[in-house]
Amino acid sequence: MKIAMLARNPKLYSHQRLKEAAETRGHTLDIIDTLRCYMNIASRKPEVYHNGENLTGYDAVIPRIGASVTFYGTAVLRQFEMMGVYPLNESVAIGRSRDKLRSMQLMARDGIGLPVTTFAHDPKQTEEVLALAGGAPIVIKLLEGTQGIGVVLADTDRSAKSVVEAFRGAGVNILLQEFIKEAGGTDIRAIVVGGKVVAAMKRTGAEGEFRSNLHRGGSAQLVKLSAEERAIAVRAAKTMGLNACGVDMLRANHGPVIMEVNSSPGLEGVEKATGLDIAGMMIEYLEKNAKKGATKTKGKG
Repeated sequence: MKIAMLARNPKLYSHQRLKEAAETRGHTLDIIDTLRCYMNIASRKPEVYHNGENLTGYDAVIPRIGASVTFYGTAVLRQFEMMGVYPLNESVAIGRSRDKLRSMQLMARDGIGLPVTTFAHDPKQTEEVLALAGGAPIVIKLLEGTQGIGVVLADTDRSAKSVVEAFRGAGVNILLQEFIKEAGGTDIRAIVVGGKVVAAMKRTGAEGEFRSNLHRGGSAQLVKLSAEERAIAVRAAKTMGLNACGVDMLRANHGPVIMEVNSSPGLEGVEKATGLDIAGMMIEYLEKNAKKGATKTKGKG
């Protein structure tokens, strides 16, 4: 196969591992800078160019699109889809998962366990939405945040109200979410590929840090999931429409609750914690499924 990977930084561990896994299996993988692509949106003849070269002959595309370039990145991916190139994850699914509010609404619709989550536009409704979420301590999240950035834990209703008013005064959209105290600063990331959980790790936040992101000094170790945790991870991936993703969850007293579904999960932490070849599993999925024109949406929506 000839595979394109849309990524900004070719030196990242995840991107190098995917390239290595593809080439080990006899495939060609080109890492293409997403923002240096441009498109010819011509009737019946869609094209993508990169640094003056017409990108043709690809069998599959792996989107590793950063959150900050979601809009342009998914536009480039849609162009590949309309050219009949099979994506590891489709543009519609990536856009769905990147919208925190929309993804929560969809998972709630499908009966997937979530922390109590509230959302409002008017700062005057802060006390009402705080009450709906169970009051402080409470987690306040930017809708556009990633890697733990834009996530604040407010210990009191008063501090929560101040943070909400500050964010809303700046025109920033936020979610208020129940704080799962019993999780103790740890979360679980399950990697789902092709509708199956293929690996899982427990992430623990740095000393005094309630966020467990590895980018923020957290640590990771192998963890065994319960049948319920495996099932909810698979259901969350299916609701988002993602073929390969990381599903982040907390162990609450009433069962597992989903925090986020990540369409471009980092591979370094989970591969080192589990000793598994996750990159190879993703390439294997493409080997089994990549057929010209097999994209479900073909760039629609």
